Amino acid sequence: MILVRLAMVLLAAIALAAPARAGGGGTLTIGITQYPSTLNPNIDSMLAKSYVQAMTLRPLTHYDQDWQVICLLCVELPTLENGGARIEALADGGEGIAVDYTLQPGATWGDGTPVTTDDVVFTWEVGQHPQSGVSNFELYQRILSIDVHDEKSFTLHVDRVSFDYNSLADFRLLPAHIERPIFEADPSAYRQRTAFDADPTNPGLAWGPYRIVSLTTGAEIALEPNPTWFGAPPAFDRIVVRTIENTAALEANLLSGAVDMIAGELGFTLDQALAFEQRNRERFSLIYKPGLIYEHIDVMLDNPILADARVRQALLLGADRKAISEQLFGGQQPVADSNVSPLDWVHSSEIPTYPYDPEAAAALLEEAGWQKGSRGIRQNADGQPLRLEIMTTAGNRSRELVQQVLQSQWREIGIDATIRNEPARVFFGETVTKRKFTGLAMFAWLSSPENVPRTTLHSDQIPTEANGWGGQNYTGYKNPEMDELIDAIEVELDREKRLALWAELQRIYAEDLPALPLFWRAEPYVLPNWLEGVRPTGHQGTTTLWVEEWHRNDG
Repeated sequence: MILVRLAMVLLAAIALAAPARAGGGGTLTIGITQYPSTLNPNIDSMLAKSYVQAMTLRPLTHYDQDWQVICLLCVELPTLENGGARIEALADGGEGIAVDYTLQPGATWGDGTPVTTDDVVFTWEVGQHPQSGVSNFELYQRILSIDVHDEKSFTLHVDRVSFDYNSLADFRLLPAHIERPIFEADPSAYRQRTAFDADPTNPGLAWGPYRIVSLTTGAEIALEPNPTWFGAPPAFDRIVVRTIENTAALEANLLSGAVDMIAGELGFTLDQALAFEQRNRERFSLIYKPGLIYEHIDVMLDNPILADARVRQALLLGADRKAISEQLFGGQQPVADSNVSPLDWVHSSEIPTYPYDPEAAAALLEEAGWQKGSRGIRQNADGQPLRLEIMTTAGNRSRELVQQVLQSQWREIGIDATIRNEPARVFFGETVTKRKFTGLAMFAWLSSPENVPRTTLHSDQIPTEANGWGGQNYTGYKNPEMDELIDAIEVELDREKRLALWAELQRIYAEDLPALPLFWRAEPYVLPNWLEGVRPTGHQGTTTLWVEEWHRNDG
C-alpha cells in the first residue's frame, strides 16, 4: 500500500513537471469529496455529477457568474422583448408560451455526429416518460410539444407563462443516436442501462470542451480535450477528477502533490480551509464564495414521529445553530431561517425563526405527548422512545462534526439521535433518492437565483418506484397551499406580486419545516498559485461550466 501511494505521488510530480504549452498544457488534478452515483446528466441530482458533466455537456441556458441567464448551447437567448418568445392561447383556454431556440451550428458530439433537434426531441421524450427516472421530470412535462424547423432550430410550447420561461438549466441533451435504442428497449430499466454508465468513455456522449477517456469507479475520472468542441480550446491536456471522501485525506493529497486543487463545490469544509490558509498561503490561494448552498436536514415525513410539526419545530429549537457556526466555521456560515438565501432578491425576513431555546423545545415535545423517561430519553404513552436516525455523507468532516453536536444538543431535550452515515454515491444514489432514510438526512441543495422549489416541495414530485424515483421531494411533503403558491409564482410575471408570493412560501416553509434549515454555506476554493481563470458563481452553476477559461500562469 505504501509503495502504491508513493507511486501515485511520483506520477503526480512527473505530471506537474511535464512541459506545458503557453497558457496551460499538462495535467490538472482536481480533488473532490464525492463520486457520481451516475453519469447520466438527467438522472439523480448529485453535485459531483454536475461538476464533471459541466466539462462534457452543458444545458441550453444557465445563469452566469453575474447571475444572468445566458445561452450555452443556443445561439441567442429568446425573450419576449426580442420576439424569441411569444405568449399563446392554449386549447384549454389558458395561456402558454412559445420559445424559439437555435442550437450552435458547430455543436457536434465527440464521435462526429452533429447535435441536432433530434437530440432535443429525444431528451424531451425521455424526460416525459413516467418510468425514466429523470430527476426534474416536471420540467419536461411542462413542455406540451416541440416544433422542429430544421436540424438546428426548434420551438418549445410550454403549458404556462412563467417568469423563467427561457431558463433551461435542467434541460441537458442526450445523444439520441446512442441512447434511443437503450431507452426504447425498456424505459423502466433505462436508468440502470444508460450508456453514460455502461460505456462512459464513448466519445459520442460529449459535446463540451472535454470528454471522459477513463475512470475508476469510486476513485477518479479522467478527461481530455474533445476534438469536436466548437468553443475556445481548453488549456489543459488532461484533467483528472479524483474522489477522496475524507476531507483530512483530501488535504494530505493536496500537500503531497497528488492533487493540484480542491473544488469549492465539493471540497474542504470552511473550518478546514481557514486553518489551511494560515499554514499554506505561500503555495495556494483561497477564494471564499458565499452563495446559494443550503445546508439542511431533510425530514422523513412518513415517520409518525416526524409527521408531527411540533417535533420538527422542537428539533430546530433544540439546535444551537449559531454556536455551531461560530465554533466550527468562524461565524462565516450564516444560520438559515428558510430555503431562500438572504443573497436572493426574493428573500423575506418576515418569517418565523427558531433561535436556540431548549425550554421551548421541551415544552413542544411534552405538548406532543413525549415525556421524560429513564436516562433522560423521552417516551410516548405507549413507552416508545423518542429515537431518530440522522444520516449524512460519510467522510465529510464538517457534516460529521455538526451531526455529533446536534446529537448532544438533542439529547439535552430528551431526543436520542443515532448516527449512521454512508458513502455519497450510496447516500444519494439509493438512500435519499429512493426515500430509504427513516429519520433525518443531512445534505445541501445548490440552486440558481430565484429558484422555484417545485421539485423539492410540490406534492407531485415525490419519488416512487412507479415514477422511476423521479422528483426530489424526498421528505414526502404534501401541502395544497404550498402547491398553489409554487404554481402561482411560476406564472407571475409582475416582480412585486411575485415577491409577495415568495414571502408567503417562505412563511409556510418556516412553519411546516419539511426540512430543518441549518446554514448558508460559503465555498472555499483552494487553488495553486499558478492556476488562473477559476471564477466561482455562488449558485447552481459549477465553476467547470467555464473550464475552458482555466489556464496556467507560471510567471
